[in-house]
Amino acid sequence: MDLPVSPALTIPAAELQWRFSRSSGPGGQHVNTTDSRVALSWNVAGSAVLSDEQRAALLERLGQRLIAGSLMVTASEQRSQLRNREIALAKLAEAVARGLEPGPATRRRTKPTRGSKVRRLDAKKQRSVTRQQRQKPRRD
Repeated sequence: MDLPVSPALTIPAAELQWRFSRSSGPGGQHVNTTDSRVALSWNVAGSAVLSDEQRAALLERLGQRLIAGSLMVTASEQRSQLRNREIALAKLAEAVARGLEPGPATRRRTKPTRGSKVRRLDAKKQRSVTRQQRQKPRRD
């Protein structure tokens, strides 16, 4: 089953690699007999569906999560392997979508307005007057 990430990007099922193992934690006899934990990996570096720009963005933004160029997600929240497969697909799609979204716009430096400068200086004068009035009167 192909994984739609965005309207412009769909990861083909042939590029997804599944591994199943026994899930840890409570669950009684059921957990000891079924391989319900799902590990899903996708080779970002060798994917044929990514453009060079997309690949570079994913490798840069997901670099900490990549193992030998592959993005791996695991799911063991549910007792059902089928449900864990769905969760793993959703996690992978979300991670890739986050890696491909554009970064924040660069901040343009601006100068403070004349009014804001006047308000700042007036506030400083007012604080100065307030602090001077707190002092004990001097005896000359």
